[in-house]
Amino acid sequence: MRFEIKFSGHKNIRSNHKKTIEITKESELTIQGDCIIGVNASSSCFDLPSSLKEKLRDPKSVVQFSIKVAQHEFILQGRGHENLTLTHTEDIVIRKSDFVCPRTLAVKCDKASDLLPREMVKLLQDPKAEGTFTIIVE
Repeated sequence: MRFEIKFSGHKNIRSNHKKTIEITKESELTIQGDCIIGVNASSSCFDLPSSLKEKLRDPKSVVQFSIKVAQHEFILQGRGHENLTLTHTEDIVIRKSDFVCPRTLAVKCDKASDLLPREMVKLLQDPKAEGTFTIIVE
């Protein structure tokens, strides 16, 4: 199963967080949101199809993520978790840890926003930049 979410850049994107990556439907971003890589996302956890949510709640699920901006692509992998609620209406957060809250989409991810290539971060600091966040669960 594959699901794509469109998002855009923002002048305050820093992508420095060592444990998470976040995209949000919000249009504003302060520099404190250092895990956020995109705003104006087309979907949040709440908006995901129920069939995808079901797969994400399986702790055996391996979840692959692709983040594309212009010619750049960043790929990472995480796991499902049985306690995911996937109910947050604004945000999606993927985490290196096992922490679960309504914003959590996947846990035990192998990368965080600090590893996003700096060329991508530079592009995402332009509010006109567009990106695609793809979720793939087999």
